[in-house]
Formats: sequence, structure tokens, C-alpha cells
Amino acid sequence: MSAEKGKAKTKTKAKSLVQRLAVIMLILMALPVPFILLFAVVQPPVTSVMLQHVAARTANGERPIWPAHNTVSRKELSPFLRRAVLASEDDRFYLHFGIDTVEINNALERRRRGGKLRGASTLTQQVAKNLFLWNGRSFVRKGIEAYIALLLELLLSKERILDLYLNLAEWGPNTFGAEAAARLHFNKSAAKLTRDEAARLAAILPAPRRWSPKGSIATRRAATILIRMQYAAPKTEPPKPSKKRQRA
Repeated sequence: MSAEKGKAKTKTKAKSLVQRLAVIMLILMALPVPFILLFAVVQPPVTSVMLQHVAARTANGERPIWPAHNTVSRKELSPFLRRAVLASEDDRFYLHFGIDTVEINNALERRRRGGKLRGASTLTQQVAKNLFLWNGRSFVRKGIEAYIALLLELLLSKERILDLYLNLAEWGPNTFGAEAAARLHFNKSAAKLTRDEAARLAAILPAPRRWSPKGSIATRRAATILIRMQYAAPKTEPPKPSKKRQRA
């Protein structure tokens, strides 16, 4: 009898532990929701990535500790910049729901053919990382990032997500957001950026601390971005090619 009672107690404890872990998981999964709802109307003054940046600069004795970051409204951002960023970072922005399976498959196919496995993160995923997570390439972080990206797409409009990205992205040494970037690189407001300047700013997003919008890498990348900017970002999937063979 004592052995049976011991087994019963063990099962009860295990069940209780599972229930507690399930509750903790549900709480953790729900934590981003109130913040995301707030960000629908309020621009976050700081992000997780910015705070990590501040901590690193403090530890290294760098000054100033706090980054240049000025939040501006949508009408204070050049429309050229909105299009340039989409053309550079996520031209399928209006076609996916936070995770672009098409680009993921393309990246895997390039890797299969012997090419480098390049990232396929959407703008929404980058916003999720900037707001709540940390820089890095672990599978755990990518999984959490994907979940938060889905929440962002569910709770916010596409245009609002793009607003958040433009105001939060890292755009140079100790510089975050389009307004601070325009002031740093072109000595003007983000509203007055020309088409070429917008393309150059978008061109350095993959490596904003190493690349200059006036450098050779940005010049090459901006040329491609300018071509894409001639056309609106697609909002419907293109028709699939017919599988019927054309007669000779």
C-alpha cells in the first residue's frame, strides 16, 4: 500500500508541476499583448535592443551612452524612405503574415545549391526583435521572434508596423530611427529625404555600423533599390505560371 501511495503522490506532483509550467507558459505568451496594443497608438520611447546598446556602451566607457533617437509621425517621414526600406528589406511585406515562407524556402534552396544561408527575416520580425528581444542567431530567439511577429500582425495594421520599424531601426553608430539617421548622414529631416538619399539609407540597413550611405557598398545596393522603387510594393500574389507546355 505504501508503494502505491508513493506512486500516487509522485503522479500528483508531476501533474501539478505540468499544470504550473503550463500556466507560466500562458502568462509568458500573453505578456507582449498589452504592450503591442499600447504601441498601436503610442510610439515606444526605448526598445530592448536600445537598452542592450546602452549597457554595452556603458561597460565599454563609450560616450554618449544614450543613442540619438527622435520619434516622428508618418507625415514627417519621406514617402521615398517607406518605399526604399520595403524594396531593400521586405518587398513582400504586404503579402505575408509576419513570416515569409516564400523567402524562407528561397533561402533554403540557395543553401541547398551551395550558396550562403542568408536571413529571411521580415520587417515584422525585426520589429519584434527590436522591441522585446536581443541580437543573436539562436533558434530559441528566432522562435520567440516568430511568435511575437504573428502577434504584431494580428493586433496592428501593416502601416503601423512599418511606422514602428522606421522609428526604431538602427541606422548608424549609436543612431536609431529615420529622423536621427537623416540628421546624421544628410544633415536634414527625414521628411526632406530625396529618392536617392532614401535608397542610400535603406541600403545600409543590413550593416549600419559598418556601411556609410555615401560609400561604395551603399552606392551599388542603392542602384538596385532605386529600380525596385519604380514599382509599388505588391499587395497581391502574382499569378502562378501555367504548367501547360507551350506548343513549338
